[in-house]
Amino acid sequence: MLLGSVAVTALTAGLVGVAPTAAAADAQAQQWYLDSMKAEEIWKKTTGEGITVAVIDSGVNKDLASLKGKVLKGWDAAEAEGDETDDNDGHGTTMAEIIVGSGAGGGIKGLAPGAKVIPYRVSDTKMQNEQSVNAFDMEEAIQAAAESDAKIINISVTSDYYSSAVRKAVKSAHEKGKLVFAGAGNNALKGNKPQYPAAYPEAIAVAAIDRNGKVADYSQHGEYVDLAAPGSDFPGWCDKTFTKYCVADGTSNATAVASASAALIWSAHPDWTASQVLRVMFESAGRGDDWEPGTVSNYLGNGVVRPNAHITRGIGKPGDANLSPLTNQPTDGGTSGGTASAAPSAPSATASDGGAPASAAPSASTSAQAPDAKPSDGTAVAGSGESAEAESGGSTGIVIGVVAAVAVLAAAGVLVARRRRSA
Repeated sequence: MLLGSVAVTALTAGLVGVAPTAAAADAQAQQWYLDSMKAEEIWKKTTGEGITVAVIDSGVNKDLASLKGKVLKGWDAAEAEGDETDDNDGHGTTMAEIIVGSGAGGGIKGLAPGAKVIPYRVSDTKMQNEQSVNAFDMEEAIQAAAESDAKIINISVTSDYYSSAVRKAVKSAHEKGKLVFAGAGNNALKGNKPQYPAAYPEAIAVAAIDRNGKVADYSQHGEYVDLAAPGSDFPGWCDKTFTKYCVADGTSNATAVASASAALIWSAHPDWTASQVLRVMFESAGRGDDWEPGTVSNYLGNGVVRPNAHITRGIGKPGDANLSPLTNQPTDGGTSGGTASAAPSAPSATASDGGAPASAAPSASTSAQAPDAKPSDGTAVAGSGESAEAESGGSTGIVIGVVAAVAVLAAAGVLVARRRRSA
């Protein structure tokens, strides 16, 4: 499924057929999280320059004003009609803009506007039902991204099905020193089933919070969650016509924010490895004062991403260059990698370890929807947070809310703390 791909409210209702730049006029006004994350302060020190992010999704429209010059040559892993720059529903393009958009033409301003993206198009159920596609597109896209110049791989796509072939690709990317961010899923209210590739040990599963710092009620939770980021009430392209933005919720958005946060930190420290960047992300993440050291939340993972906390205040230490804080296993430190347009070899074999065969595990599903409901009182309650900001040395409004939410959840026995997982 394409996480958060269904829009809730059109920003420019009735503007179908209007040029994208005109229809996009209200998009930046909806980017509440940039102020909350103090993006302007971050951009005085780094904008993500020198970092490339692989976006494995529905494709990326490189012709949009805000993405001009930011989209490198990628690959259509779906092997469908068109190529990786043909986005059939606007989802992948939205993710790219959230990460690197310049904001030109009234478009989305990316959190890491100095970075660039490499698009890898994969199919969803709709595409699979309408035309012949590559059944191994997800695993091959990850393999290609792992061999590319991209340091970060963004996968705002999820499946209910385990695939040993996809798991192998994610593990390989991790071992090559890539950071693989994946959405935790939007179906917490519909079974909360673990989602893949987010639930693979080598992927960094990202949950979502809303503008009040509440854990989003749709955001899936469990032992596989590693981080959280803003994900609700985001502007995003409504469809493949690119004539208007809509407002949507989803861990897709949160994943893109986490990828952009990693790009900012890595750009500020280009000699660091993936393990060091991720360790700093974990250590600088927003969390409550009552959070037991060494434990991780089933709802927020290690906490809410705060690139500003490290970039402007130095919170978080890089530590061991080649020991992953995700799996506690060694990596090669990111010394592997090829060209940005590298494509994989022949398709891998289907699953043989009890997981679903790769051909039976859809990369996406048209059943994915951004939930209409907003976080309920039973999910979390955000507090005032003024004193929390003073005590934390200027933490963002988002994190203040999350700290309060964590405290309430913990008191109610809902927030489950767990030890760091190992592969």
